[in-house]
Amino acid sequence: MATVNVYLTFDGTCEAAFKFYQSVFGGEFPYIGKFKDMPPSEDCPPMSEEDGNKIMHVTLPISKETCLMGSDTGGGWATDFKQGNNFSISINAESKDEADRLFNALSAGGQVTMPMNKTFWGAYFGMFTDKFGINWMVNFDEQPKG
Repeated sequence: MATVNVYLTFDGTCEAAFKFYQSVFGGEFPYIGKFKDMPPSEDCPPMSEEDGNKIMHVTLPISKETCLMGSDTGGGWATDFKQGNNFSISINAESKDEADRLFNALSAGGQVTMPMNKTFWGAYFGMFTDKFGINWMVNFDEQPKG
């Protein structure tokens, strides 16, 4: 069965926000990566040093079942950032088939922003906005976490 978490998006304040959330909830970050850590790609234009130091992804476990996740956005890759509407629902599927089924069903009539595909971080991942304007991310971790 899939799990659902909230994915928060910030305009350059993700690291400070997640340090604050960590001070409230406790716990450790199993992963925190910056945009400069991404491998080079033709799809991603060169970015400034400031944008490279922004958070690409961070996870903070809140309980056994729930995580807060987040990243920075802004700059050339997300000019429509609006504070107060800066979240997505993140689904972690148990299989690639489940990920495809959920992605296809929920994105019907909406707008796909990133089709399901393998990623450099080892997941099968996609994003879309559904027909009601809600942002979603679907993820299946193909490589077991060690």
